[in-house]
Amino acid sequence: MTPGHGPLWLEDGRARFRLWAPGREQVGLELDGLGAFAMSPTGDGWFEHDADAAPGVKYRFRIDQDLIVPDPASRAQADDVHGWSLLVGPDAYAWRHPDWFGRAWSDAVICEVHVGLLGGFASVTERLRELSAVGVTAIQLMPVNAFSGSRSWGYDGVLPYAPASAYGSPDDLKALVDTAHGLGMMVLLDVVYNHFGPDGNYLPAYAEAFFDEARRTPWGPAIAFGREPVARFFIDNAIHWLVTFRLDGLRFDAVHAIGDNGFLDRLAAEVRTRLPDRHIHLVLENEANDPVRLSAGFDAQWNDDFHNVLHVLLTDETSSYYQDFADRPAERLARCLAEGFIYQGEGSPNHDGKPRGGASAYLPPTAFVSFLQNHDQVGNRALGERLTTLVSQDRLRAAMGLLLMSPQIPMLFMGEESGSQTPFLFFTDFHDDLADAVREGRRREFAKFPAFADPQARAAIPDPNAMSTFEASRPLAGPDAEDWRELISHLLRLRRDNLAPHIDGAISLGARAIGPKAVQAAWRLGDKTYTLAVNLGDAATRLSPTPPGPPLVIVGDAPSQGQLPPAAFAAWLAQDP
Repeated sequence: MTPGHGPLWLEDGRARFRLWAPGREQVGLELDGLGAFAMSPTGDGWFEHDADAAPGVKYRFRIDQDLIVPDPASRAQADDVHGWSLLVGPDAYAWRHPDWFGRAWSDAVICEVHVGLLGGFASVTERLRELSAVGVTAIQLMPVNAFSGSRSWGYDGVLPYAPASAYGSPDDLKALVDTAHGLGMMVLLDVVYNHFGPDGNYLPAYAEAFFDEARRTPWGPAIAFGREPVARFFIDNAIHWLVTFRLDGLRFDAVHAIGDNGFLDRLAAEVRTRLPDRHIHLVLENEANDPVRLSAGFDAQWNDDFHNVLHVLLTDETSSYYQDFADRPAERLARCLAEGFIYQGEGSPNHDGKPRGGASAYLPPTAFVSFLQNHDQVGNRALGERLTTLVSQDRLRAAMGLLLMSPQIPMLFMGEESGSQTPFLFFTDFHDDLADAVREGRRREFAKFPAFADPQARAAIPDPNAMSTFEASRPLAGPDAEDWRELISHLLRLRRDNLAPHIDGAISLGARAIGPKAVQAAWRLGDKTYTLAVNLGDAATRLSPTPPGPPLVIVGDAPSQGQLPPAAFAAWLAQDP
């Protein structure tokens, strides 16, 4: 069996240090204040050394005398990712809610948060009660693993096992999770297994076999998941976060760039085997719209199709990937509500006409995470604008009704619950040549957009490395924050009481466009029929058919004489005859 990565505590109290450095002749262990030790080769590229070392000691590895590196499976860093790793002792945190076993996925109402912008683990902990009061039942942390510098957008981490010291200690993260569980909230974590960040990743320097030079990704050589020590590194990482920090689930970033479905399915199977008695939720981001993975151990996928078509309907933007949704957007939204994916094998204009996706109508609504905004869809805009600054409030409120009252799993982006109008920009903490490359690359990326065709316009795109860019991205409550909180908490109470108990067995009864920007959809929930309708257009549209009885909820003006007013949402729940 392939040994695991990172330090292991032995029964006699000593620590076993391990490193996979295939092809290297010598590997040494340096313990701060305790000396340097030659590590013994144990076969297949592994080196080990057992040492008397107490929790908290700093350590690092020396490769072939001339290269000093941190532990790639470091559980904590003393400071930056270029420096000493910290030996973390056996778990001494006293969990206050050790009997928490999670919540059903059908209960999930997610809020995605960036820990750094909110002030670190302790500050997020302080905000949990406020989110719970609105009706959020799960927070999803953007990646928190160690990165270069003091601030990171989240997707340039290089030490996947170590919580970033800029956010707090491992125990601070445990306290966050513990507090959430006490409030009945789940905590999910975004993990990045498709690449490493550009600063502080030493693996290519001594473990070239970690990567597959024959297959390229947007970040360089692909990770070689077909090699057992590499697969073990990431599978154990997933289990590490779930076990050590008692997290309720993981969101896997851009798995289409992993390119190894066998690895993904094996990871899900091992997680399920290791944690059979807890509600563990595994969620994918997968541009390929692959429905097979959603029957192979994973609970759900972020449904970019939902966001993209809603964005077109709300803003009329049709550039870049929005071109895939410019034609007949209301019909596309209807398909999304009824069947999950919009692209189910059709050619995608944004992908040079290549087919994208597979049939998804057989999957339950809970297999899809829907959202109006997330870190990508806001942060990938040149100026990071939120919908509160792009769309009229009445139409955005109607779209919020659709999001929160659909049977799919809804997700908010931090600040959305309070109508935040501050941008969420792309930011980093790189220096010298790398900082220049990131800044200029960011500006070149938007040169194809008409609004930034002029070099002067591109120069106005905020510098990702400037502290001001980071500070400007902190979510602040908007001027109508109480109105947004009242609306969202009202909708989520209705969802909790009327939808959540029956969502697992929801059966789609179809959906249709009832106007250029209007859709009506229905599901069977237990012994009742649930119907919703949304109109994001400028004129009233006729309901087809008119649902029986008074609406369960109305956002905007009330339906009248079979007509749904503009900028309105309504839902009905009727007992089946």
